[in-house]
Amino acid sequence: MSSPNTPNRLANEKSPYLLQHAYNPVDWYPWGDEAFAKAKAGQLPIFLSVGYATCHWCHVMERESFEDPEIAHLLNTLFVPIKVDREERPDVDRLYMAALHALGHNGGWPMSMFLTPDLTPFYGGTYFPPENRHGRAGFPRVLRKIADLWNTERSAITASATSVVTYLQEVAAANGEAGVDPRAAAARCFEEFAGMFDHAEGGFGGAPKFPRPSVFHFLTRYYHRTGDAEALAMTAETLEAMAAGGVYDHVGGGFHRYAVDAAWRVPHFEKMLYDQAQLVLAYLDWHQLRGPARAARIVHETIGYVLRDLTGPDGEFYSAEDADSAQPDAPSEHGEGAFYLWSMDEIRRVLGEDARSFAARYGIEDDGNVPFDPGNEFTGMNILYRPAADADVRAPLAVEDTGGEDRGQLALRRLLAVRAARPRPLLDDKVLVAWNGMMITACARAGAVLNEPSYIAAAQRAASFILGHLFDAGTGTLLRRWRDGEARYAAHLDDHLWLVAGLLELHATTGDPVWLERGVAVGKVALHKFTDAQGGGFFDTDGSDGSVLVRMKERHDGAEPSGNAVAAWVMARLAAVTGGGEWRTATERLATTFQPWLEKQPSVMPLMTATLQGLEGKTSQLVIVGPADHEVVRAMVHAYWSRFLPDTVLIRVADASRDILARCAPFAAQLPLIDGKPAAYLCEEYTCRLPVTTAEELDRLLAAIGSPGGGQPGM
Repeated sequence: MSSPNTPNRLANEKSPYLLQHAYNPVDWYPWGDEAFAKAKAGQLPIFLSVGYATCHWCHVMERESFEDPEIAHLLNTLFVPIKVDREERPDVDRLYMAALHALGHNGGWPMSMFLTPDLTPFYGGTYFPPENRHGRAGFPRVLRKIADLWNTERSAITASATSVVTYLQEVAAANGEAGVDPRAAAARCFEEFAGMFDHAEGGFGGAPKFPRPSVFHFLTRYYHRTGDAEALAMTAETLEAMAAGGVYDHVGGGFHRYAVDAAWRVPHFEKMLYDQAQLVLAYLDWHQLRGPARAARIVHETIGYVLRDLTGPDGEFYSAEDADSAQPDAPSEHGEGAFYLWSMDEIRRVLGEDARSFAARYGIEDDGNVPFDPGNEFTGMNILYRPAADADVRAPLAVEDTGGEDRGQLALRRLLAVRAARPRPLLDDKVLVAWNGMMITACARAGAVLNEPSYIAAAQRAASFILGHLFDAGTGTLLRRWRDGEARYAAHLDDHLWLVAGLLELHATTGDPVWLERGVAVGKVALHKFTDAQGGGFFDTDGSDGSVLVRMKERHDGAEPSGNAVAAWVMARLAAVTGGGEWRTATERLATTFQPWLEKQPSVMPLMTATLQGLEGKTSQLVIVGPADHEVVRAMVHAYWSRFLPDTVLIRVADASRDILARCAPFAAQLPLIDGKPAAYLCEEYTCRLPVTTAEELDRLLAAIGSPGGGQPGM
């Protein structure tokens, strides 16, 4: 058994989450052959603990249980303990989370699973307290009971575990037998969200409230295609409420993971890269649909946060920041949200005469604005939010001799400087391809929509990092994770396709055909490695790791959309850009594969529902021909990005790029300049209207197809 000061095997890993446990007295193994061999040799059950670096309750269970010598002794002698970072190995996490649900338990992290030596699951849970508490059995009691059952009822346990795996295999293999009516599915999806909508506070359902950005993706496109104003209203009210609530970081920008209350006021304070990226895209959609100026401001502030705090030296994007941090006045004590909370006294010290106005604007109270709860560590402190009832708090603070700048913004910058001196939350600095692909997409699009070239440059740097460090073009091998000089783990379906999404966006925003060529190349790898030729759709993994007992197909769009939903969206875009029939066929086949779910409850798959609805119309392309730096080309590109046109892809053609485009977008490569001048071609199903040669003419064409409910649905 390891002593508290002796590192265990996790000290050799790169994952920040695994390294957090490297000095536990638990004799942890990483997921791999060494642990499996020990379990089989000793016929010991496996205790599998899955979590991630910024998980609050993971930290709690570590402090309470995994640092406890008595509990460590039980784990080390009765089990083979294995620790997994769910963000490095979502395949392992997804399999055993499905097993946990099959066993009748709610999911969550930390996930605590018990496996036979051949890795089949037979019991599980999430957080276990160190002693019997609040109706939960204490962890030592659970460990002793399971060890006793393993010794006395092993054959029954093994049979039960085998039946769980068989069930999961059947679920993974399930698919539809007929196509689905995409328009009907979209209408049902809209009705489901309308039924769940919280008209008082925005969002869907009650507390806790999660952003779930794929819902906004569906609703904005449903509004665009049908003209149903309620879809846009639900989006706008929710995005407004989130931007005003404590779930948004008003001082430093960016969004926290979720709100524990219905009013979006009290957040769970961790910050994830995937939330920032997807919400940037949601607020951009709202902005393009003629949303208020604050929609663009939220985008600027959120990207500003990512570029300041979640970006590495070579442009790579880091994964997350923790919810917990040291208390400013007690560095040895950690608490959730300590980095973000304010007392009224501190506001007065920092802002002086502006404190009173600022406090009214951001809901700050002398005794704290968090409702009293004896067990609440936030009591007496303030979470910044924007009260909605008082119109005065939405007005700027008084402006004195500040060059006309809003004093509220000056106050926020002063608070940011003070906060920067506090102990920071843990930074999870691993680089994940899927999440980087999301942020590349978001930065590239934001740069084009908001005319901010630095965002496009940031997207280019991150894409170059991923392609340079994690993708081997010669073999088509993409790896999932980079950290501390090491690339590791086979990339999954979502890694490939979010990278493709980012590369397609970079082509549209820069005009560089190399990004398109690389996106097509990575897309072909995904098509080859993940297609289920028999059942249809795509597996989440390539099947190369035999220790993962079932190749899963995720069907639910949660905090991140499912891999198959991203596949539908990205491959539809590839079909529209390249004219390649294999992309369209793959997307359309998903309507059959997922027909039972799309017909019965399409709200579980809003991204796929939106994509399939779009395929009901004609594929639409806008091809702009001419040098990227030409004044007319720039104006034409601006005309495209100034409108919400989700069913029209942009393809850029310059004479120097025609050879590359001939290989990956041959129809566009043939379109000429007009009398040596730039031209724009608006096409449907690769049949183009007469070209226009001015941005004004193009803007009139785009206005006709961009009006809600007035354009022909396309991709």
